[in-house]
Amino acid sequence: MSPLPATIPALVRTRVRAAVRRPARLTPEETAGRALTLRLVSLLLQYPDSELTAARTELTTVVGSLPATPAADHLARFTDWFAAQETEALERHYVEMFDLRRKSSLYLTYYLHGDTRRRGMALLTLNQRYRAAGWDTDGGELPDHLPVVLEFAALAGPGGGEAPLRQHRRGLELIHRALTDADSPYRHVLAALLALLPPPTEADRAAVDQLVAEGPPNEEVGLDPYGTYGEGEFAPPGTFVPPMQAPPTRVPPAPTSRTEGPR
Repeated sequence: MSPLPATIPALVRTRVRAAVRRPARLTPEETAGRALTLRLVSLLLQYPDSELTAARTELTTVVGSLPATPAADHLARFTDWFAAQETEALERHYVEMFDLRRKSSLYLTYYLHGDTRRRGMALLTLNQRYRAAGWDTDGGELPDHLPVVLEFAALAGPGGGEAPLRQHRRGLELIHRALTDADSPYRHVLAALLALLPPPTEADRAAVDQLVAEGPPNEEVGLDPYGTYGEGEFAPPGTFVPPMQAPPTRVPPAPTSRTEGPR
């Protein structure tokens, strides 16, 4: 989007940009197709356990039946690779891409807040959003795990359901860039997701460049690290470790009263 003239009041400029980035109204058929695509992306970004790998033929068929869109094309490229791999090779590749590399971790609040106290609040806010929509994640994963966020988006719809994806657009761009740099076929799954979202702004691109160069934010000065995971090491991005509680204040015991006995 080209810059708006500086003569336009700031409030108007902000609302025009918001209108441009707001999802267009979809027909019921388009909404259902979008939800299916989001569910497929969610499935394909999960660990390739025996249940998922056993469903590869079915997943390939479903992806092949999607209407022709950029997202469907990216998913087809991925499922072609996914169906042809040995199970152990898929498992190793998944762990290498998503568990051992911080720049392609699937925990979205890490990119926005790092291992800080603000991340804890972001996780709490996501949980509250899910509960307000009547959705219980059952506690199996952190609420910012991308497959969880995608499942919520598919259930709740393009407006509020996809809001967390739009909020974490820059983290998604970073994951896609890291997977592309690693030449991982999972880059096609992220590309399919990004094709569903509003295009990135120049500010988004600059923020991703900064994330690549500097990493997520650290804790503010004067606060203990938020994520210490044993002496001398930090928790992986997917591990939520609350701040250590201060030791209880030691209060001297109250003096006991002495009762004199009978003389």
